[in-house]
Amino acid sequence: MREDPRPPSQSPVDPAERYPVLASRIDVRSEAFAQNRDANLKVIAKLDAALAKARAGGGPKYNERHVEAGKLLPRERVERLIDEGSYFLELAALAGHEVSGHATGASVVGGLGIVSGVECVITASEATVKGGAMSELSVVKSGRLSDIAEANGLPSVSLIESAGADLPNQSKIFVPGGRGFRDLTRRSEARTPTVCLVFGSSTAGGAYIPGMSDYVVMVKKQAQVYLGGPPLVKMATGEETTHEELGGAEMHSRISGASDYLAENELDAIRLGREIVGHLNWKKQGPPPRPRVEEPKHSSEDLLGIASADVRIPFDAREVIARIVDGSRFSEFKPLYGPELVCGWAHIHGYPVGILANNGILFTACGNKGAQFIQLCNQSSIPIVFLQNIVGFMVGRKYEEEGIIKAGAKMINAVSNSTVPAITIMIGASYGAGNYAMSGRAYAPRFVFTWPNHRIAVMGGKQLAGVLDIIQREAAAKKGEAVDETKLGVMKQMVEGQVEMESDPFFASARVWDDGIIDPRDTRSVLGITLSVSHTLPVEGTTRWGVFRH
Repeated sequence: MREDPRPPSQSPVDPAERYPVLASRIDVRSEAFAQNRDANLKVIAKLDAALAKARAGGGPKYNERHVEAGKLLPRERVERLIDEGSYFLELAALAGHEVSGHATGASVVGGLGIVSGVECVITASEATVKGGAMSELSVVKSGRLSDIAEANGLPSVSLIESAGADLPNQSKIFVPGGRGFRDLTRRSEARTPTVCLVFGSSTAGGAYIPGMSDYVVMVKKQAQVYLGGPPLVKMATGEETTHEELGGAEMHSRISGASDYLAENELDAIRLGREIVGHLNWKKQGPPPRPRVEEPKHSSEDLLGIASADVRIPFDAREVIARIVDGSRFSEFKPLYGPELVCGWAHIHGYPVGILANNGILFTACGNKGAQFIQLCNQSSIPIVFLQNIVGFMVGRKYEEEGIIKAGAKMINAVSNSTVPAITIMIGASYGAGNYAMSGRAYAPRFVFTWPNHRIAVMGGKQLAGVLDIIQREAAAKKGEAVDETKLGVMKQMVEGQVEMESDPFFASARVWDDGIIDPRDTRSVLGITLSVSHTLPVEGTTRWGVFRH
C-alpha cells in the first residue's frame, strides 16, 4: 500500500524544484572566454606552486630528519586522523607566503575535517619549520582557526609538537599569543570539546595548550610538556633533571595527571584521538540538508572563462550562480529593481541559501534592496552567500541627493546585525565600502574565500593615483605655485604600484585577510563544506536591527 493516498500526479513536489533554472548565455568559443580561461589558469598555476610550498614544510632536509626520528610528518598525522575518504579543507594555507621572516603556512597546518563522523577544526604544528615555533602570523592564523571553531560550535583537535614562541620575535607574539589559551577555556565553558594530541615538545606557553584542553593524549618517549626545560630549571633552581623526568609522557600520565591517555606511538595517539571524538555523543543542532541534491546544469569548468582576469571588466553574476547552486535553480528577488545587485534563493548541496551577488556598482536602489533581502533571509533563518565583485557605491551630486549614503548605511546595518551564517566569496573586485556592504572580513562572515583574480583595496591603483593628482594640483593652485610634473608623476607611479601590489590576492591571503584562495571550479564544494559546518549550531535569524534612516 502506498503511504501517500493521492494519485502519482499529485505526489508532493519539493518547492525548491519549482525554482526557475538559470539559462546560460556564455559563448565558450568566444575570444574573451578563451583569454579569461588562459589568464585564470596561469594564476591557478601560481596558486598551486604556492600551496606546494606550504605542503613542503621545512623542506627536504628537515622533513627527512623528522622522518628519520621515527615520526610522521604533520600532514600525515592529519591524513590519518580524518575519516578515510573524507575531506580536509585547509584554511589560511598561504599565511606568511612571501612575507619576510615567515614560512608559507606560518608553521601551522589548519582546516576542517571529519573525525569519527564529526566535523572538527584540526590544527597541527608544522614541526619541520623551526621546530614548530610560532611567529606572529602563526598566532594570527591560530586565532582565526579558533574563531571558526567558536562561531560554528565545532570540536577541535590539536596535533602538537612545537617549540613555543619564536623567541627572537617574542615582542610581536607575547601579548596576542595569550588569546589562544583564553579561547580554549571559553570553548570548554561553551561545551565545545577540545582534544590535544602531543607528539613532541610543548614548552613554556605551549605547555598550556594541553593544560587547557579537555582531553589530552601524550606519546610515550616523545611528548615533553613543561613550563621550563632542564636548562632553565637548572639556571633558576640549581636542580638537575632530564627531559623525561621533568615533563615526559609517562610522568604526566602516571604522576601529574596532565595527560589523560598514554599512547604507545604516534599511530596509537591518533587512534585514541579518534576514539575520544567518537564518544563525544556529538549532534548537529542545525536543520539537515534536503535529501536529494541536484548537480548544476552547467559545468564548473566554465567559471575559468566567465571570471574576468581584469577586474575592471564586468561579468554576469548569474552565470556564476548557475554553476554553483543545485540544479542551477534560482528564485530571483526584485529582478527589475536595483538590477546591479542580484538577490535570490537557491540550494547548495541541499542547504537553503539566500544569495547576494554584484552585477555592477551599487546604486541607492541596490542598498535598499540588499537591506530588505538580508532581513527576509533572517526572518526565515536562511544562511546568506555573498558573491563579491564590487568597485563600491556610486558617487556624484545626483546620487548624494537621492540619499545613497542612507541606502548604503541601511545595507551595512543589515549586514552588521544579521545573525544567520554568512559566507563570502570574493570573485572579482572588492573595493571601498562595497567590501563592507557585501560582508567583508570586518563583518564577521563565518568564512571568506577569494578567487585568484580577486583584488582588494580602498580603491583601484589608477583611481587612487588620479585622486592624489587632483589633490596635489588643487593644493598647488591655492598656494599660487606651479606643479612639479616630474615629482608628481613619480609619486603617482609609486602609489599605483604600491596599491597594485597590496591589492593582490596573494598579498591579502598571506596576511590572513581571508581563509584562502580557491580554484573557482571548487567553489561549490567549498560552499557545501562550510554550509555543513555552519549548521553545527542552530541557524537562527533576527528581527532586531539598528535605526534605518529613511
